[in-house]
Amino acid sequence: MSTVGRLTIYICKGILMKSKRPQAKAKLQIENERVIITEWSFASGAETGWHRHAYDYIVVPTLKGNLLMETKEGLNIIELEEGQSYYRPVGVEHNVVNSNDYPFSFVEIELK
Repeated sequence: MSTVGRLTIYICKGILMKSKRPQAKAKLQIENERVIITEWSFASGAETGWHRHAYDYIVVPTLKGNLLMETKEGLNIIELEEGQSYYRPVGVEHNVVNSNDYPFSFVEIELK
């Protein structure tokens, strides 16, 4: 993967892919010795950018919708229900993309 400005180039299952997407907006709500809580807001097609979490985390969707999860292993569509939380362990490098035709948001809770 390589990033030049807002153009991301990466290889997914041997296929060269390029991305020029708007960036999702992160709003820090709480950070203390136990948690980091961030609200993520996405325009349609927006992405977080490639990242890896330093802590286990929980995601709480604020709307029903789908997100595209890009990883080095491939692409996955995640179907989310409003208020239905899910947990992920530390360590997987990924990029999250709003694949809906409407704005989407979730709250992310990282456990220190």
